[in-house]
Amino acid sequence: MSKAIAGLKPERVWHYFAEISRIPRGSKNETAISKYVLETAKKMGLEAKQDRFGNVVVRKPASPGREKAPRICLQGHLDMVCEKNAGKKHDFSKDPIELVRKGNLLMADGTTLGADNGIAVAANLAIMEDKKLEHGPLEFLFTVDEETGLTGANNLQPGFLESKTLINLDSEEEGALYVGCSGGRDTTGTWKVDFEDAPANTVAVQVNVAGLRGGHSGLEIDKGRGNAIKIMDRVLIALGNMGARLSRIDGGNKRNAIPRECEALLFVPQKKLQEALDTAAQYHETIRAELASVEPDLRITAAQAKGVKKGKVIKKSQQKKITQAISGLPHGVIKMSAEISWLVETSTNVAVINTGKKTISLATSQRSSVASELDEICQTVRNIFELGGAEAAQSDGYPGWKPNLDSPVLKKAIAAYKSLYGKKPEVKAIHAGLECGIIGEKYPGMDMLSFGPTLEGVHSPDEKIHIDTVERFWNFLLALIKNAA
Repeated sequence: MSKAIAGLKPERVWHYFAEISRIPRGSKNETAISKYVLETAKKMGLEAKQDRFGNVVVRKPASPGREKAPRICLQGHLDMVCEKNAGKKHDFSKDPIELVRKGNLLMADGTTLGADNGIAVAANLAIMEDKKLEHGPLEFLFTVDEETGLTGANNLQPGFLESKTLINLDSEEEGALYVGCSGGRDTTGTWKVDFEDAPANTVAVQVNVAGLRGGHSGLEIDKGRGNAIKIMDRVLIALGNMGARLSRIDGGNKRNAIPRECEALLFVPQKKLQEALDTAAQYHETIRAELASVEPDLRITAAQAKGVKKGKVIKKSQQKKITQAISGLPHGVIKMSAEISWLVETSTNVAVINTGKKTISLATSQRSSVASELDEICQTVRNIFELGGAEAAQSDGYPGWKPNLDSPVLKKAIAAYKSLYGKKPEVKAIHAGLECGIIGEKYPGMDMLSFGPTLEGVHSPDEKIHIDTVERFWNFLLALIKNAA
């Protein structure tokens, strides 16, 4: 047993969480974790099957006397976001997650924790195992590739599920019941660039933006956190105005994460070197002051690149178009909901930029709970890319989940929570892409609800789970499936 989870309750949930933390399960690398779930179900004597896309469903018969109750599906996704701090040696394709306990918090050592959505997988495995629980017929749906493409949910086929009620365990605030989510789409701009030799009498300068908190591009988009790509662009424009030429720029890792780091290599006129370094230092102070309350660890550094004497740079006219386009791209909250207090209705995230052999590509993601507003912000981003000389491409995206405040499972959940804890839970919608939107589209009429324990910093190495909320979440989940039967 991992020392980090020793003595934690509920013991079997934490046991399984530690077990799956040793299994690589980055998005599109779910083979090992799928096999583990299937083999575990087989050992328990439960019916289990896997579709050709990797989704797994397990069925557990009702406890005695509850055979005629409606079947309920408990759902979570197998994959996790793989992010690590700069300098952290960790191979997500083979290395286990290193669990660290600090008081009431469980986190990982320099990487994402994988509680999103490993806690759902662990809870499902614990319920599958427990023969003392009271419940009706249960299904457990484990989907794949939620984080990068929603591939599993998008490819669910008719008949794979038998339930008419689904409880999604992928929300991140204990005491809140989620009944709606935003839809989303990605927009990518790609510039075809021509490289040429760096001008004579220039020196290579490495610029880095680091130390940002990052986070989930839906759940943390309203926190005012810094965007490493947008910050870097401000520095690049200033240095470009003094003749600096861009060689490459790379930043961000995931489309659904606010970028924490960005680096660029430039060739600066020798006579402007000190001025360029001073300018970067000034931006460090200026932007740190702007973001002091939310990004205390922000660092903007610039230094002459050691050992780099020659290199290729992008044509000056192309460089200007790219930096102007990035400057023009919106990032953050576009509109708040007028109906649901504190709910972000529409947002956009400038997410990942990479330099290739002949291209620079910039991936962005848009979200909205209103389909027409999603169309509008996607069109805005596309227009900016195209005005800036890039080719724009957009994904099909995923649908939102419209709240149903008359949901039968919601009413049962409110009653169960109040009975347990003496107060009503909050009923909310979330500015993130839960699989409920897609599952509801695949299975019309599915009654759905989403909840979970409290997580923070998901999609970043700051990810942590509040230990005490896991037991509250667990007791509520058991009460709900008992009452629903």
